[in-house]
Amino acid sequence: MPINLPHLKQWVGKQETAQDQIYPTPVQAMALSLNHDAASILKAPLRPVWHWLYFLPMSPLSEAGPDGHPARGGFLPPVPLPRRMWASSELSFHEPIAIGDTLKRTSTIESVDHKQGRSGDLVFVTVNHQVHRGHTLCIDEKHHIVYREMPAPEAQIPTPPAAPTGAQWSRSVTPDPVLLFRYSALTFNSHRIHYDAPYTQEVEGYPGLVVHGPLVATLLLDLLHEHVPAATVKNYEFRAVSPTFCPDSFTLNGRVEEDGHTVTLWAEHQGGGLIMRAQATI
Repeated sequence: MPINLPHLKQWVGKQETAQDQIYPTPVQAMALSLNHDAASILKAPLRPVWHWLYFLPMSPLSEAGPDGHPARGGFLPPVPLPRRMWASSELSFHEPIAIGDTLKRTSTIESVDHKQGRSGDLVFVTVNHQVHRGHTLCIDEKHHIVYREMPAPEAQIPTPPAAPTGAQWSRSVTPDPVLLFRYSALTFNSHRIHYDAPYTQEVEGYPGLVVHGPLVATLLLDLLHEHVPAATVKNYEFRAVSPTFCPDSFTLNGRVEEDGHTVTLWAEHQGGGLIMRAQATI
């Protein structure tokens, strides 16, 4: 189906707002899913990016599309490409958030762009999310979504670029369906590629269940907290480079740069290919 970019650009400037309270149950569930001491995490400010457990995009089951996502054409533009992925984000954390806070998120579609890639049409949608407590801005986030065509059945997954070297800390992760199911449930993400193996392999052509990009981004920050527990993250940005699949192990890596404030983070496949690159300012 051809891309009608002028039509899709009519969504630029569209806004929606949501309110939520930072109640403890999602934080406790996330902490336990990552094998953390939930009691200590509940006493601390909300960890960076754990606000993704709130303001969940709920919609009736009757409106779910064949991939499990809500039908298109509401807040997000009706991009006529079947694959939708979280490509990257840039986040600034201005004020800490505490358990019990009541927050408001204002989301604005900033841009819709069409490009031609090696695999065909690509449509990029950028959404800005601002999270306020009263009149205080707590989080400013740019969320980049990419829509793309379904690959040909015989198409091979591209070889990812080589991951960086020079890690100061590393940790191996072996994802399993239970972890992916829990994260999907905690984020109300019904995209079938994360829990429905027959659909994932037979319809979307992946070799196995796809590990959520934002879960990898969360685990990279988790590595930072493990090794620099006193750090306050001011900015965080990440970009997904290649998918990783369950149950393939992957490695989280990080190092503090010479300025003492920049932390370089990345996730890599067992073979050394790059999954995600990220950077935090502390």
